[in-house]
Amino acid sequence: MEQNKPFEPFIQAGKKIPEFTLRATILGILLGLIFNVGNTYLGLKVGMTISASIPAAVISMAILRIFFKDVSILENNIVQTIASVGEGLAAGIIFTIPALFILGAQISNTKVFLLSFLGGILGILFMIPMRRYIIVKEHKVLPFPEGTACAEILKAGTKELSHAFMAIWGILIGAIYKLCTGAFHLWSDLATFVITPFEETQFRLEAAPSLLGVGYIIGLETSAVMLAGGAIGWWVFIPLIKLYATENLIIFPGTIPIAKMDAVQIWASYIRYIGIGTVAIGGVYNLIGIFPMIGKTIQIGFKELFSGYGKQTGILRTDRDISMRWLILGSVGIILLLWLIPGLNMNLFTIVLLVVLGYFFVAVTSITVGLVGSSSNPASGMVLTTLLITGSLFAFLGWTERIYLIMAITMGAVVTVAICLAATTSQDLKTGYLLGATPRKQQIAEIVGLILPSCIIGFVLLLLNNVYVFGSTALPAPQASLLAIIGQGVIEHQLPTTLVFLGMILGFILILLKTKILPFAIGLYLPLEISTPLIIGGLVRYFITKFQRPQAEESGVLIASGLVAGDACIGVVIALLTVLKVISLDTLPLLNGTYTLGFFTLLALLFGWFCLRPPRAC
Repeated sequence: MEQNKPFEPFIQAGKKIPEFTLRATILGILLGLIFNVGNTYLGLKVGMTISASIPAAVISMAILRIFFKDVSILENNIVQTIASVGEGLAAGIIFTIPALFILGAQISNTKVFLLSFLGGILGILFMIPMRRYIIVKEHKVLPFPEGTACAEILKAGTKELSHAFMAIWGILIGAIYKLCTGAFHLWSDLATFVITPFEETQFRLEAAPSLLGVGYIIGLETSAVMLAGGAIGWWVFIPLIKLYATENLIIFPGTIPIAKMDAVQIWASYIRYIGIGTVAIGGVYNLIGIFPMIGKTIQIGFKELFSGYGKQTGILRTDRDISMRWLILGSVGIILLLWLIPGLNMNLFTIVLLVVLGYFFVAVTSITVGLVGSSSNPASGMVLTTLLITGSLFAFLGWTERIYLIMAITMGAVVTVAICLAATTSQDLKTGYLLGATPRKQQIAEIVGLILPSCIIGFVLLLLNNVYVFGSTALPAPQASLLAIIGQGVIEHQLPTTLVFLGMILGFILILLKTKILPFAIGLYLPLEISTPLIIGGLVRYFITKFQRPQAEESGVLIASGLVAGDACIGVVIALLTVLKVISLDTLPLLNGTYTLGFFTLLALLFGWFCLRPPRAC
């Protein structure tokens, strides 16, 4: 009976409270700019970004309550919605635009602005017709960990003090743990153990409170399937490759003999490409399920476009999106601008590819982050796949001049920005769905929040490249450097197609076995250290449910949300301190990986203990 009960948001659809206000907009824009700059540098330095939604929500609640007494939960939601755009844009840009710098292309702030702003709006618009499927219809299937965590953080501030304490404990524990590893360097946040008798493969674990919390939110089943993908890659494929590699054997895309590679190098050179093929098949398989929804939304869109009416009538406030008319006209307008603006140098064939691949990967990525969260967003895999497809088609058509390589990466930049903004939008819309926000206001807020970061990020990139140089040891820009290398390889007919096809065959086998293909593929594609802490969080939830203590599982979600928030907030602070050169990410930790594993185990046990405590004790 409970499973068939209609979903009820925190704020009922018939209730109207302040939401898209001026104060929320201004604060969101300022926070979005900070997260954009900090994450741009951090991503270029270490190849990762910190989710902005949860820290923005926490900061919003603190700041607005200091200056105003009548702040609504939906205003705080708008703040985090706008602020998250800055982080999403940074993630999209750092994967691609630095590759153009590395290849020596002429880059201006105007060009970066156009690619950022137009690609970002395209991603937001592409996400709109999918909302009713992946957010509403699949509400119980796709947990959207960060979106759910953010909603719990915001709700905790409006409930009884005992409920708020659950999230506060999680925030404090996550923040303190992150400070110990990221700022004070007492022990490493990465535990690595070489398994010498097994062809020197590795066991790896990233001891991040946020990953522990995400593992709890997605549960044991999904986290176990992800670990299975990682185990196949690291404990089957890597030992096999090492076992049969001769002493001087070099296989593209590797640049040194396999016998001299460690497990990480083999994963980066070979296993990731297998993962890309599996992710692609998983994406196609999942996309087939929403084809009816896509067809229906296109039909409704054209009907609305030509019927002459623009106002949505008879629709609940919590189900109102940007009009399909504006969605279609906006998308067409952006596509025409990308084609006609001379400085972008994209021909009609490239634009058609952009639309097809962009819409496809927006759907795939939105479903992916719905499963495992934005921290595991496979955007880099999607842009690599985009480049492989585009470059292969260009090579087939005989377009092998340098201008076409630049064109392919430029197109990849637009697609990647669209992917990352769609992932951010989907998490924000999930938060809004749980809280009872108005989707249309959130979608407009995303577009507003995109303006200032798009104007600034070009200046940031030009400054960083002039000071540190992309691709250098000071600022390696790992994804973009790899993109530049692969882009040249694609145009020169040097593709690791066998590895990609191997991953695709593996994907077909998983479909036949009726396995959750996308979590498995993501586990295979991502580093092993992401999957191992996730399953520990899943195990905590499994044992909590076994005890069947009243409200224990709900308390666990609040604490898990706090862990994600604490880790993310301090991660942003560390990123800013790194930009200011107050601390260094290269400082060696005092204690080795054994202590890392021990402290993370204690964190998991402490997490479980807090979940099982009676609420009144908080």
